[in-house]
Amino acid sequence: MKKRAAILAAATMVLLIICAVWYRTPINLMDLDPDEVLEIVVFNGGTGTVTHVSDTNQIATIIDALNEVTVERGKPSVGYSGFGFKITIYLSDGNQADDWNNFIINSNDTIRKDPFFYTVAEGNLPYDYIASIAD
Repeated sequence: MKKRAAILAAATMVLLIICAVWYRTPINLMDLDPDEVLEIVVFNGGTGTVTHVSDTNQIATIIDALNEVTVERGKPSVGYSGFGFKITIYLSDGNQADDWNNFIINSNDTIRKDPFFYTVAEGNLPYDYIASIAD
C-alpha cells in the first residue's frame, strides 16, 4: 500500500512539473510570410468599426512585428469581455491563417486568446500602429 502511494505521489509530482514547464514556456506568436497574407481584418472593440487592411506595406509592418513577438501565458481569460483589437488574418489562398489567428490585442504588451491572457516576453506588439489605421 505504501509503494502504491509513493508511485502515485511521484507521478503527481512529475505531472505538476510538466504542467509548470508547459505553462511557463515562451511561445513565438507567429511565423508568417507577409507575402502570403491577403488581408488582415481588425475589429476595434472601442468603436465597433471593422478595418480591412489590404495594403501590402501595412500588412508587412503588422506581420513582421508579430513575427518578432514571443509571449508567455498569464491568467485565464475565460469570462472576460471587452477588448482593444480583434485580429483575423486571411492568407492569399482565401483561408484564415492557422495557430495564432482570431486573437485580441488588448494593449502594447497583452494579448488574449482564450483560454489565457498572454504577456509579451520579447518584441513589441504593433498596438499603436494598428490603432493609427483602425480608427
